[in-house]
Amino acid sequence: MLKLYHLPISFNSRRVWVALLEKGLEFELIPLKLDGDQFTPEFLALNPFHHIPVLVDGEFSVFESLAILDYLEAKYPNPSFLPSDPQGLARVRMIEFVTVNELIPAMTPLLRNMLGIMEITPEKQEEALGKIKPVLDLFEDWLGDRVYLVGDTLSLADIVAGTIVPMLPMFGVKLTGYTGLTAWVKRLMSRDSWSSTQATPQQIDTFKQTMQKMMSQRG
Repeated sequence: MLKLYHLPISFNSRRVWVALLEKGLEFELIPLKLDGDQFTPEFLALNPFHHIPVLVDGEFSVFESLAILDYLEAKYPNPSFLPSDPQGLARVRMIEFVTVNELIPAMTPLLRNMLGIMEITPEKQEEALGKIKPVLDLFEDWLGDRVYLVGDTLSLADIVAGTIVPMLPMFGVKLTGYTGLTAWVKRLMSRDSWSSTQATPQQIDTFKQTMQKMMSQRG
């Protein structure tokens, strides 16, 4: 059986978790804590960079969430979450990399502020919002009147971006004015794979306490 080493609060973990559920695969969830689980010899043997998530398939382990998604798509192609046409495939990849390389770094200061591990100034907040806006504008434009980001069926673009964008209001980023994205978020959150993997307030609070404790120990 597939095994997913994950952290429930992690965006990277959640996108793999959602993909496993959407593909209807049997798998075992192995939750980790960031207070040392990721540095055990057993876990480092799976991923020497101690990052989460890691997928284990028999004797083979895969780390880096985008690589895991590609592995699942190649080994379990039904249902398929990648378009067959070149433009659709390119758009999926662009959305994936824009999410990882642009959106997540831009929202990181807001995330740290929400977790209580870094106080953000109004200037830094405006700077973060200014970097996030072009991403949301792009997604809104590409979504258009489509059901999903790259057509009428779910794709890896939705799985990657869709485990980030719905969380933005929690960090003070409003989706007001983005009518297409707002409707898209509602569609995603109505799916069992999204609703069942949503972090609970208790999990978020526990993670906050863990991160604050780690930061205080470093100080």
